[in-house]
Amino acid sequence: MEQTYPLRRKNGLRKYGVLLLMMVPGLAYLLINNYMPMFGLLIAFKDFNFTKGLLGSDWVGLRNFEYLFKTQDAYIITRNTILYNFAFILLNTVFAVGIAIALNEIRSRFLSRFYQSVLLLPHLISMVIVSYLAYSLLSMETGFINKTVLPLLGIEEISWYSESRYWPFILTIISLWKGAGFLCVIYLAAIVGIDPEYYEAATLDGATKWQQIRSITLPLLSPIIIMMTLLAIGKIFYSDFGLFYQVPLGSGALNDTTQVIDTYVYRALMNLGDIGMSSAAGLYQSIVGFVLVLLSNYAVRKFNKDSALF
Repeated sequence: MEQTYPLRRKNGLRKYGVLLLMMVPGLAYLLINNYMPMFGLLIAFKDFNFTKGLLGSDWVGLRNFEYLFKTQDAYIITRNTILYNFAFILLNTVFAVGIAIALNEIRSRFLSRFYQSVLLLPHLISMVIVSYLAYSLLSMETGFINKTVLPLLGIEEISWYSESRYWPFILTIISLWKGAGFLCVIYLAAIVGIDPEYYEAATLDGATKWQQIRSITLPLLSPIIIMMTLLAIGKIFYSDFGLFYQVPLGSGALNDTTQVIDTYVYRALMNLGDIGMSSAAGLYQSIVGFVLVLLSNYAVRKFNKDSALF
């Protein structure tokens, strides 16, 4: 028995040695990129000084967090961050599931792949390019909407970059256009994996296409929807910086509707240059996101234990 265990271990290393070796680059990247930077969380509680270094800088307790909670804009940036992300999660999920179901009904493989590529393309485009595309539509001088669409409708030109009331809709549309395609591919892959026998049996029973979607597709797709939603909830206090800063072109007139935690921290750092404040904001967002994931997962476990993440 004493010789059997070392022999099994040696055979296991010989059998899976190549796979273990292939894991090394990924584990090294995970360690360097995700875990080593966690020591930087100390900056959130220090008056960071480059000359003194991370460990030598003075401790300031929770002072770096005060500027987030005591600022006059605290309510606005928190409200905007939560409401925008809630709308993005809801709309992106609904549209992505709907598009995935529609793509699954396309029988031509070429057309199906073509539409998937077209829908995924916006997700791969840089937000800087998206901001220029938006400007080409909304520009007061040369914008397509102001110079072509509005005159046809008999509506006067609109100064989009100084009228804040339009931007909740503009940002939501851009987020939907850019993000729904990626989710659509994930949901489509899950739909394709559903056993066709379910649909064949439903067809024999006389079920309509809508009844099949409601009774087969959506229930079997629900674990994936719940998982993606829980992951998105974990980032509900984070915002797409490019969407909220690049697309509105940093216009101060739009701050009431485009200012979120990330853009506020960026603007504050550009003026103050305080790294401790930025680290405090990041830690605050991470803790809140972690708590929200735990609470959401707990709620899911109460209703359907199999659909929970953990």
